[in-house]
Amino acid sequence: MENVAKPWPALWSLVVGFFMILIDTTIVSVANPRIMEGLNTDINAVIWVTSAYLLAYAVPLLITGRLGDRFGPKNLYLIGLVVFTLASLWCGLSGDITMLIAARVLQGLGAAMMTPQTMAVITRIFPPDRRGAAMGLWGATAGMAVLVGPILGGVLVDSLGWEWIFFVNVPIGIVAFILVMRFVPKLTTHTHSFDVLGVVLSAVGMFLLVFGIQEGQTYKWGTVTGFVTVWGLIITGLVVLVLFVLWQWLLERRGGEPLLPLGLFKDRNFSLGNTTIMAVGFTVTAFPLPTIFYYQTVRGLTPTQSALLMIPMAVISGALAPFVGKLIDRANPRYFASFGLLCMAGALFWTAALLGPDTPIWMFLLPSALQGVANAFIWGPVSNATTRNLEPRQAGAGSGVFNTTRQIGAVLGSAAIAALIQSRLSAELPAAPAGAPVGEASMSGVLPEALHAGFSTAMSQSILLPACAVLLGAVVALFFGKPKPVQGWGGRSAPAPETAKADLNT
Repeated sequence: MENVAKPWPALWSLVVGFFMILIDTTIVSVANPRIMEGLNTDINAVIWVTSAYLLAYAVPLLITGRLGDRFGPKNLYLIGLVVFTLASLWCGLSGDITMLIAARVLQGLGAAMMTPQTMAVITRIFPPDRRGAAMGLWGATAGMAVLVGPILGGVLVDSLGWEWIFFVNVPIGIVAFILVMRFVPKLTTHTHSFDVLGVVLSAVGMFLLVFGIQEGQTYKWGTVTGFVTVWGLIITGLVVLVLFVLWQWLLERRGGEPLLPLGLFKDRNFSLGNTTIMAVGFTVTAFPLPTIFYYQTVRGLTPTQSALLMIPMAVISGALAPFVGKLIDRANPRYFASFGLLCMAGALFWTAALLGPDTPIWMFLLPSALQGVANAFIWGPVSNATTRNLEPRQAGAGSGVFNTTRQIGAVLGSAAIAALIQSRLSAELPAAPAGAPVGEASMSGVLPEALHAGFSTAMSQSILLPACAVLLGAVVALFFGKPKPVQGWGGRSAPAPETAKADLNT
């Protein structure tokens, strides 16, 4: 492979934009109270600032992964990067909550075009037995972004204002565009037939399912409008997705090219890896919300102070991930992944036990450090195990599926934690105004001391949900199989050297 490309500069170039779009899945959480105040809105509307982004991000991933195969991952990535960067500028300039939510939808669409292309390029320019370090970097980027988002958000919100969590993307996006143009190769495209019915079914099914789950709590799991109900949307979405899978199976049997090649799931590690990453996506989206609310409304910390408690996570994860990446190719990934997932579960149970009105703040640095160890052992091993056995021509489809399941997990986590927080606050703070969503009366400032114990208990109970989800992921990861030996990669499954040189022209 060394005679066809310089893969590391290409990977580092992609990582800049990838890091930026993943930060935007978490950076808003720490700014929610300031956005509520600045745009004179309520918690339900502010939650949509994140939910709209996740919805627009998750729904098209299957499609954009396949489009990368058809039109080239570099081209799709650059288009998505331009859309994302311009949408970030729009977000920062928004004067009301409706405009901000609309801009976040456009941001999510840009991110959906970019994300599958990062994994697809890795899968195509790194041979399987040397892909561990590359996936380690990709995984470390994903893990670090989740952690750095709240930290960076806190600093920007406190020093410059909430608008700057979006403005900061503009110069980063410009730099990322220049780097990708310079260093990322133009890979050979595959002339896939376009599965129009598959695109429609997958988009409609995903939208109905994700929208129903996200908005269930808002509509109290009842009527949305007229005869449309939350459960009706969710069930219809599931039915449409079943029809999508049946159509893909029928198309594959007829010799056509489905949007989602079901043969991917014949690989044991691909199936288990997608289940595991869904649990991870659920957890990393769900656990920051109760902890951030606890720090700010019970302990009176500023956004910056609350985010700084996550520094041990970021530092330890960033330091360990490269070493873990180098070891991935030499051992069964289940040992690394299971260890990391168990560490994450332990850290969250530990955090839940500490959430009380009088716990010394410094003690939260200890589970934060354990979460850093966990992240280093989760992202790279899981992503490498999932995609290692894929052939280069399956890279886009496989990456699309992997990132779709991760985002579905994130959407489920976002919706579930909001519903659980609401439920536990209603139980632990019975004096709160009836129907006040997610403690709306208390989320914009420090709570009265009399409510500290009940609020802390509610947040502690809420963290148990993502802790159990990641524990389930650890059980699934135990069944990862040993990676298949590398045979014919670069021969039968990859282009010959002469073809490959043309394949990777920059």
